[in-house]
Amino acid sequence: MDLLSVLWTTILPFLVILTIVVFVHEFGHFIVARWNGVKVDVFSIGFGRELFGWNDRHGTRWRVSLLPLGGYVKFFGDANEASAGSSDTARDLSAEERAVSFHHKRVGQRIAVVAAGPGFNFLFAIAIFAAVFMTVGQPTTAPILGGVQPGSAAAEAGLQPGDRIVAIDGRGIERFEDIQRLVPLNAGTPMQVEVLRDSDRLNFQVTPRITEMTDGFGNVHRTPILGVSVSSESMEMHRLGPVAAVGSAVGHTWGIVSSTMTALGQMVTGARGTDDLGGPVRIAQFSGQAAQSGVVNAIMFVALLSVALGLFNLFPVPMLDGGHLVFYVVEALRGRPLSERVQEYGFRIGFALVVCLMVFVTWNDIVRLIEG
Repeated sequence: MDLLSVLWTTILPFLVILTIVVFVHEFGHFIVARWNGVKVDVFSIGFGRELFGWNDRHGTRWRVSLLPLGGYVKFFGDANEASAGSSDTARDLSAEERAVSFHHKRVGQRIAVVAAGPGFNFLFAIAIFAAVFMTVGQPTTAPILGGVQPGSAAAEAGLQPGDRIVAIDGRGIERFEDIQRLVPLNAGTPMQVEVLRDSDRLNFQVTPRITEMTDGFGNVHRTPILGVSVSSESMEMHRLGPVAAVGSAVGHTWGIVSSTMTALGQMVTGARGTDDLGGPVRIAQFSGQAAQSGVVNAIMFVALLSVALGLFNLFPVPMLDGGHLVFYVVEALRGRPLSERVQEYGFRIGFALVVCLMVFVTWNDIVRLIEG
């Protein structure tokens, strides 16, 4: 594949999609800050040297910067782009300046401003999912087994074609998509599967097998499978009304968050490998693949990445939004903020953790590319 093709099919879709979700995230901080009377000095898409920009009538510098892997909003009174401490201590502020300084706002207002970034990412994803469910429709497939692969985990456990799965580990199953969501989170441990066969309810213990699978884009994944399939004729696209679409969109977003947290918990405990963790290179690959597979898939990937960005920023790591929220909650409980020294060390540790994570996931990406 030549450089021009890579640029057009992978890098450009990645930059467009990333810019959209970053803009949504930073706009959440920006608009809630403005609602709370905070002056915003800079709204930047990207980091580093400014490529171009303009000033609005409120004095905010809107800019596009050289490194397009993120963005930031710098409030009046911030010591730096990460809002890591206040620069106000170096000089006395006038009453007018204190009124618009982020660090002079009530702790509840600061919590609202910081939480708005991830919050807007989640709301944006819900809006996208709801719009797709209302226009294109939501795929719905009855959880009835159309086939059971001979010799598979499901066959050895006793599942048969025609069985309707009604619960897995106590969780109700309404659609075949619920099975496809739950099984990949299994780390090769037994699952209690309840099925309806004719008029009888039967219980089976099934242990999914970790199997190498190649997706439609040629990517190889190690994933748990039961060895069951569903008849394609049973899949339907149901267009939902506004209320039902929003409800399903909220449930779909929560399902992504819940599945992600379960998978991360398994990685921490060692029950799952870290091969699934990916960085910018993998996101760029998926962005290009989503763009090539159609407009709807590209839009759904934007929503998925928006959820991922919102969730990542809520991790309680200093430098991320979640770290700021921890500091502000502690301040609310103590009645006074943590010392500048404690916060400074916290941000240093947080920066080191984020850098280590980026190096690790990028290494994962490189290894995956080398191994094909």
